[in-house]
Amino acid sequence: MSFFELLENTPKFFGFLGILLLCVTVIAFIFNFGFKFRIIGATIFSLLLSLSSWAFIQSYSEKVVIEGAKYVPIVYDNGFDLIIAKVDDGFPEESIEPTLEQLSENLRKGSRSGANVKIKLRKLEKISDYVSKPVVIGEVIKNVKMN
Repeated sequence: MSFFELLENTPKFFGFLGILLLCVTVIAFIFNFGFKFRIIGATIFSLLLSLSSWAFIQSYSEKVVIEGAKYVPIVYDNGFDLIIAKVDDGFPEESIEPTLEQLSENLRKGSRSGANVKIKLRKLEKISDYVSKPVVIGEVIKNVKMN
């Protein structure tokens, strides 16, 4: 069984375990068994694990990889409408568009309150020994509204 198959099956497994423990808990309360209060915690915990693993699967999405795009670290993200990624000095010009497209495709729909997000690629241009200025080499605007 691969990791992704296991990941898809965990909510079902913990859900069935929670339902089984819930039945045992009800029986323990009906017949006044001594472990009735201990099994409540296990029941709640297994149902909580089922819900949290289901939520993880819903939030998990694989990254989009576009041919010709280079990895660039994000150096600024205000969480709403601006993302800035830093490129190195030897960044090829033909990789600007695919890199911007890859960054925009990896944004999730419905995130950032439905704003139009500006994604900028910038490099630092050296002015003197200890001073540099940012130069934007590419920019794209992505609408992340849920449609």
